[in-house]
Amino acid sequence: MAEPKEFRPYVPPEERPPELTARALVIGIVMAIILGAANAYVGMRAGLTVAATFPATVVALALLRPIGGGILEQNIARTTASVGEALVAGAIFTIPAFVLTGVWQEFNYWESTFIMLIGGVLGVLFIIFLRRVLVHDPELPFPESVACAELTKAGQAGQTGAGYVFGAMGLSALIELFKNDIGIKVIQEYLRGFIPFRRFPSPVTPDVQHGGGLVWFTPSASPMLMGVGFIIGWRLAALVFTGGLLAWGLLVPLLLFAGPHMEATAQSKGWMDVALTVWRQQVRPLAVGAMIVAAFYTLFRLREALGSAFRSAVQDLARILRVRTYAADAAVVLRTEKDLPMGPVFLGILLLAIPVGFLYGYFTQSVGGAVVATVVMVVAGLLFAAVAGYLVGLIGSSNNPISGLTLSTLIIAAFILLAIGITGERGILAVLGIASVICCAMGIAGDMMQDLKVGHLLGGTPWKMQVAETGGVLISAFVLTFPMVILHRTYVIGSETLPAPQAGLMAMMSQGIMAGQMAWPLVLVGALMAVALILLRVPSVMLIAVGMYLPFYSTAAIFVGGVFRGLMDAWLHRRNLPAPARERAENVGTLVASGLIAGESITAIILAFLFIGGAALPKPPVPPDLMATLGGLLFVVTALVLIVPSVRAAQRV
Repeated sequence: MAEPKEFRPYVPPEERPPELTARALVIGIVMAIILGAANAYVGMRAGLTVAATFPATVVALALLRPIGGGILEQNIARTTASVGEALVAGAIFTIPAFVLTGVWQEFNYWESTFIMLIGGVLGVLFIIFLRRVLVHDPELPFPESVACAELTKAGQAGQTGAGYVFGAMGLSALIELFKNDIGIKVIQEYLRGFIPFRRFPSPVTPDVQHGGGLVWFTPSASPMLMGVGFIIGWRLAALVFTGGLLAWGLLVPLLLFAGPHMEATAQSKGWMDVALTVWRQQVRPLAVGAMIVAAFYTLFRLREALGSAFRSAVQDLARILRVRTYAADAAVVLRTEKDLPMGPVFLGILLLAIPVGFLYGYFTQSVGGAVVATVVMVVAGLLFAAVAGYLVGLIGSSNNPISGLTLSTLIIAAFILLAIGITGERGILAVLGIASVICCAMGIAGDMMQDLKVGHLLGGTPWKMQVAETGGVLISAFVLTFPMVILHRTYVIGSETLPAPQAGLMAMMSQGIMAGQMAWPLVLVGALMAVALILLRVPSVMLIAVGMYLPFYSTAAIFVGGVFRGLMDAWLHRRNLPAPARERAENVGTLVASGLIAGESITAIILAFLFIGGAALPKPPVPPDLMATLGGLLFVVTALVLIVPSVRAAQRV
């Protein structure tokens, strides 16, 4: 969506209403911590993160409008609030890999915090270089930024939509309290069972009998997962579910049937345990191989956009190095075009490289390795931050493939470090250290670029938004490690409850390259399967691979949410409603789904804190049949909560 030649922001540059106020910063930082903690849980459980821009916008409107907060204060609060989701997305994709590889026995608080802090601030500094280039690029539509700006403008008329968010949060939190295993457990989340196959003699060795069977699961009665499916829509939710069907409907039964030696283990442990072991140790490596190919294929499909982003980054950096700073013509620069001074920004990047170098030196125990790792991080970080910012302008923050870009960085860094002799545990630490900092930087860079475009449309002051985002990073980094620590101690990252697929991918790749511990034959088979899916023109091989990596009840619940969205879309289509009515329905559905996600995930974290603190909630005796019935009713309740308000909003005149 190109800007008109005579573009004027909502608040003209000649006006100077309150903007970077203490109350806007406090509200934004509190929201950043809450939304970041919630996304830590949903990201590691569902394998997908949900952009915080829209719920943050609504909450900022609801909290600031009643006390006289203007639109630019609301913009600062939303900008600061979205930091939490972006920073934690970069963190959960990479930092748990330190634990999954075994190089950390537990989450190391200070190292984790340092990685998020440095990566987040670098993301802010990197994107400042590119703000002018990207926000004025007529080829970039910035779909989510435009929608967010329009939502903010509409909020000035009094319709904030906060009731949908908070109402859904309360309902979802109450459900999780009675559903969580460490809560007041009276609702069964899902059911599972095993259907044995009739035994057949082997056609190759008649003395050997083949058995095995088929594992079945019900979808998880999780409003959070159904909310994720509702937001991503029917088509993408179906792709995730396809991965679950491939894993549990094809690969696990096939591997069980082809492994008659598992019979003895099944007699002692049960077929269900054997099937879960096969999924973890054989199917998941296949999914990792598919994710690797899918990540690089995604980058290949975006090659033109990536090339343009790289060229823009190099050109803008060359302009800065020629000392054509924005400060030189500060007297004629409008308020809405003033960034932080480029000189201090560039100096800040150089200064931040020093503590990063010390961290990498601590990881590698090698001065040369630390220098190489730091150079790789700075160069790759700057270029990939530019790529992340460009892709946000092209396809929006929700679709930004930072996990694929991070994987590319990890592989490049691993082979460079191997070439200079850094291997084993030290190599794993260094490679994950590089990938973690860059992933956090890309997450913040993409989020900030989206926020800066919103501010550009509303008439915000760029340097004030940049200060607010930096402050949000500085405070959030010290707090958001705690949810990850508590979640790991309570639910265990890498388990069925918190599978953390992206972190598992990073862990397997770093171990495979640096320590030779990867099941390469299985990874290769998964890669070839991904190639076959690409040749079949499957829309998103990555989502199918993620569906294979996640527990089936999770993918099925996401699919159910996608079905609910499909039903709503079909109703809107049959009614042939005008575009504004459809947009109202979609906005309300997104807000309700965001509330369901936030309520369940925040409650799960609070229960984890209580559990660690030794608090024990009552566990009333409830018959299993009643628990299962209550779980089934949750699907009806969730469908009504998601669809009915959306339909009513569409019918509203």
